Amino acid sequence: MLKKILLGIGALILLPFIIAIFLKKDYAVERSILILKPKAEVFEFLKFLKNQDEYTVWSKIDPKMEKKFTGTDGSVGAISYWKSSNPDVGEGEQEIKSIQDGYRVDVELRFIEPFKSKDKAYYFVDSISDKETKVTWGFNGVMDYPMNLMLPIMNMEKMLSDTFDENLKNLKKVLEK
Repeated sequence: MLKKILLGIGALILLPFIIAIFLKKDYAVERSILILKPKAEVFEFLKFLKNQDEYTVWSKIDPKMEKKFTGTDGSVGAISYWKSSNPDVGEGEQEIKSIQDGYRVDVELRFIEPFKSKDKAYYFVDSISDKETKVTWGFNGVMDYPMNLMLPIMNMEKMLSDTFDENLKNLKKVLEK
């Protein structure tokens, strides 16, 4: 009888790990906003990492966080490092990995605290008219096994899309003033 109970408990403990093998590990979030400025002006602002201080939620949560910049901002290889004692901001860096001039910027995000991960983000702009630009901000992440078991529970789309929407609204305010 004791053997059956122990086997049952063992099966219950192993079940989530078995389920996680079959769950997806990646997630993606993409949000957009219309900005009443010409495409060239919007792109010129977006490609600079230092400009993120003007519109991102994280900069507003801890305006006194430690920051360092290396490389030439607005060009491939530029790195923005941050460190905050606030766990909502944490520690990490982002590096510009590619720029399609006038259209797209791809960055690699390397989070250190409160958790380690390496993800990709991007911005791209589309001209709607001479004075209207659609800005799209996207993020692609991976949650390795067995942590991917948390993806259905965490709802990364909801968690990140609210923050992206707020960042894009802030960006719109900054660029349209």
